[in-house]
Amino acid sequence: DWLTARAGVRSPDQLELTEAELRKEITRILTAKNPHIPRDIVRYNFKERAYKIVDDMDQTAIHFTLNGNLVPKDSDEGRRQSIKSSSEAEKASVEEEDAPVEASAETTEEAEVKDEEPTEDAEAVEEGEGAVEAEGAETAEEAEAAEAEEPPPPKAPEKKLANKFNFIERGTATYHNPLREKGYQTDPAPYETFSANVNQWYIYDAYMEELERMEKAKEKEKTKPQAVKKEEKKTGRKLSYVELQHGDSLSKVAKAAKIAERMVNLNTFDDIAQDFKYFEDASDEFRGQEGTLLPLWKFQYEKTKKLAVTAISWNPKYKDLFAVGYGSYDFMKQGHGMLLLYTLKNPSFPEYSFSSESGVMCLDFHSDHPNLLAVGFYDGNVAIYNLKKPASQPSYKSSAKSGKHTEPVWQVRWQKDDMDNNSNFFSVSSDGRIVSWTLVKNELVHMDVIKLSGDGTTMQGPEGLQLQTLGSGTSFDFHKKIDYLFLVGTEEGKIYKCSKNYSSQFLDVFDAHHMAVDSISWNPFHLKVFISCSSDWTVKIWDHTIKTPMFVYDLRTAVGDVAWSTYSSTVFAAVTIDGQ
Repeated sequence: DWLTARAGVRSPDQLELTEAELRKEITRILTAKNPHIPRDIVRYNFKERAYKIVDDMDQTAIHFTLNGNLVPKDSDEGRRQSIKSSSEAEKASVEEEDAPVEASAETTEEAEVKDEEPTEDAEAVEEGEGAVEAEGAETAEEAEAAEAEEPPPPKAPEKKLANKFNFIERGTATYHNPLREKGYQTDPAPYETFSANVNQWYIYDAYMEELERMEKAKEKEKTKPQAVKKEEKKTGRKLSYVELQHGDSLSKVAKAAKIAERMVNLNTFDDIAQDFKYFEDASDEFRGQEGTLLPLWKFQYEKTKKLAVTAISWNPKYKDLFAVGYGSYDFMKQGHGMLLLYTLKNPSFPEYSFSSESGVMCLDFHSDHPNLLAVGFYDGNVAIYNLKKPASQPSYKSSAKSGKHTEPVWQVRWQKDDMDNNSNFFSVSSDGRIVSWTLVKNELVHMDVIKLSGDGTTMQGPEGLQLQTLGSGTSFDFHKKIDYLFLVGTEEGKIYKCSKNYSSQFLDVFDAHHMAVDSISWNPFHLKVFISCSSDWTVKIWDHTIKTPMFVYDLRTAVGDVAWSTYSSTVFAAVTIDGQ
């Protein structure tokens, strides 16, 4: 039966595979994660008082379980069973030893009995004594040989111990910590009743003590190091001893820490930097007029979450540095503003941050001095920030005394230095004034270049006085070659061609748009051509010597900004308020 070949039993639904299919290797990859576990289990977290998704799900899949009944050797039950099994083993071994002893005792008794029995024929025994002795010798030799041939008696088999282990079910209850209440009672603050008489001498002495204290403070201030003075001026308070020591240690490693932070960020955002250099979407060829944009870096700052981005300006010297202005376009929700400077080398945190009382509306970097940044505010002020100075306040700022605008400043633009080599910039505002601001020593000197007159209308003032209305400027641009020539766009839709040399009249006026002119720009290649965009949905291209537009583009929604290409005279870009 064992030698007969065994026939394989086939399942009725088993597949019939060819030899090639049987030899084919099928790879299965085992992973440590269970694909069938649920991913969205939530449990109530009593600490945070909310439902939280359970992240660490058990990945184990159990295929077979068998409950055992093992008892640890060191437990009481284990000790009892080991004592019991050892005593039974001793008892069995004693019984085995007693059995051969009884058998040997019986054989000795029989031999004694045979010796005592008298022989019937003594004489016959005596006669045949020699023969008996010979026989006895032979039998003894045979017995020895037989004993040598006989195998030794088999040993008694070891007795297997019965399994005496018992399964014991145990239950445990965890201890609940009782709730405790703690209460503290503080001692009331001690108070004293104080009264004194005051006369002129008391007052005089108090003033003299104050003056003496101020003199001592001035002497101490002179002996302080320059860095400490700067820090106190920046924070607006005196630094403690601990802060002085800590500040010194931080300033020693500030540059190294900044470089290390940039290195970490460059490693983190390396794939974005590669996209920035080499990304090209091949599918654009098949999209027709539709294009795609790839978002690269995202810059965000905790303190600017509720503010809108109102202006962006790239630094002309450091190509990775740009400034961002934050404010609000909503007239009813005006609050503070912020000015941040970011670099592409560290997208996670701004290089510089400045806070302002009013929202920032426009920015412009100086082309020759990249550390100077001109800023226009919603409250009509203009300011200049010097990035070389770490102060939190601007180096120059206008005021009501120094001729600030009365309405929001919509654009600022640096100009070439004047005859005395003083830096200067222009600003345009809704109050209808184009103002030139010059940096003279430690102050900002203003001069009204031109006032935008309205369309001939007058407004009735107090006591029948006729007041001339001013146009509301929104944008301007200066000619690339002719220094004195510039254009101004207004909320009324007009474009004024102006000269820095004439403050009382315009060179020309274009009835360009039906709504506000949002942006205006001279062509960098063709000296006569400029472009304008408006909230009336149109972009228009003009020759400044002709009153009518050469090209009109209807973009079907309000156009927010327009810009000429830097590489082609016939290419421009425009953005609309619906995000296109």
